[in-house]
Amino acid sequence: MGSILGKRAVATVLVCLMFASTIQLSAGAVYKVGDSAGWTTIGNVDYNLWAATKTFQVNDIIVFEYNPQFHNVMQVTHAEFRACNASSPISTHTTGNDSITINTHGHHFFLCGVPGHCQAGQKVDINVLRAASVATSPLGLTPSPVPPVTVPALSPNDAPHVMNLQFGWLLLVLQLLLLVFYFTGN
Repeated sequence: MGSILGKRAVATVLVCLMFASTIQLSAGAVYKVGDSAGWTTIGNVDYNLWAATKTFQVNDIIVFEYNPQFHNVMQVTHAEFRACNASSPISTHTTGNDSITINTHGHHFFLCGVPGHCQAGQKVDINVLRAASVATSPLGLTPSPVPPVTVPALSPNDAPHVMNLQFGWLLLVLQLLLLVFYFTGN
């Protein structure tokens, strides 16, 4: 009887570890805006090009590093972004090391509210695309065929997401193997 209770306790701990490791799968990647240049008007950083080379996902963290004496970060609407209008931002960040978690799909517009900086190119559109999903019918019917889609090869910019997924799945598989060996062993 004691060994059965011991095995149940170990099984409970292992199941909890498996669930905890799946949380790793939903953790986002961290991106520093402008990479080594940071958030600045110096050096002609093309923030549109920077963002276009990234594959942003929900829960990613966007980090703005800058000198707070000369810059800030304002999240704005699309119209304000296009017009470089910082008069009524959605949010304002002024620490010089601002981490913003992206919680929704779609466009997230940021600019520097210091006069002239947005017009000089200090603005960025973070676009988070929806992940592809397969819908199931409540009646169990097979969904209609979907035309083939060309999927681009992974780039080095996708590495944070790939590493998160590989590490999380590796932990999950190892924990499942440990659970199986534990219950099949003596």
